[in-house]
Amino acid sequence: MQDRLEWLSLTVEEAIDPDLPICDPHHHLWEHPGSRYLLDEFLADVAGGHRIERTVYVECQQHYRRTGPVELRPVGETEFVHELTSALQRDAAAVKVAAGIVGFADLSLGAAVREVLEAHMSASERFRGIRHASAWDPSDRIRNAHTDPPEGLLRRAEFRQGFARLRELGLTFDAWLYHHQIPDVVDLARAFPDVTIVLDHVGGPLGIGPYADRRAEVFQLWRRNMLELAACENVVVKVGGLCMTMCGFGWHKREKPPGSDELAAAMRPYFETCLEYFGARRCMFESNFPVDQASCSYTVLWNAFKRLARTCSPDERAELFHDVAVRTYRLDG
Repeated sequence: MQDRLEWLSLTVEEAIDPDLPICDPHHHLWEHPGSRYLLDEFLADVAGGHRIERTVYVECQQHYRRTGPVELRPVGETEFVHELTSALQRDAAAVKVAAGIVGFADLSLGAAVREVLEAHMSASERFRGIRHASAWDPSDRIRNAHTDPPEGLLRRAEFRQGFARLRELGLTFDAWLYHHQIPDVVDLARAFPDVTIVLDHVGGPLGIGPYADRRAEVFQLWRRNMLELAACENVVVKVGGLCMTMCGFGWHKREKPPGSDELAAAMRPYFETCLEYFGARRCMFESNFPVDQASCSYTVLWNAFKRLARTCSPDERAELFHDVAVRTYRLDG
């Protein structure tokens, strides 16, 4: 971890437009062997000059309960994050880290998952929804999601029985999958038009393994899929995640991290497509930290987003950087 921080320090930038309010709608806090990213580390990143006001924590299998029914053990993550960040919610001057919490529940439990969802809601009034990652690819050179999903998870009857409980409880669903799976989200969104679905990381365009050196081909398929998805009014898109190593840009292998100009140039086709198809009222920038820290620092990443949005109107910038996230995750009360 220290080696990564030293590498990131080789590219330092001042924050662009530091007074622009930001709600970061996607980050993690974790403790893994050799990788610690908890409040101290996240707040150090946030202190880089951008005006981060609120954030949304997204599940990453942390601090599950060790005892009790297996299906209820993920509630421990909500309990952990709620306790870890409670003091910040009471401090008027502090960044409201985890103003919204997105946890995990196995929606394949069907109707029985309602008990798990209600337990999450009881664990924190800041609980807002579920992410049940479905990222799957047939290649053994692509890592599937941490939930070890089967192929076609979002189309399975038992999953949809569980998904219907989100509608009953007014919860959101974060979808994490790969670009060729976006039609599964289209089908899900059409089946549940009254559930807000958040597409994480612009739909996961792959650039490694069998997709290496096929960026133009992958982009065209992704673009067609996104056009179809945009017709579903209940879907919003998180613009980010492109600094993950699976996207294949190879920045993490460089002697020095890229600057925000280079990042923005690489992200621009994806951003402009999302903006064209979904509009600013259905797009939100996300950090996906510390995962995207593989390629750049927090300050540089938000600079890249601000460069992307330079031609947007003030109202559009407010939507992209703050308002869509606050509205989607109901962070105003």
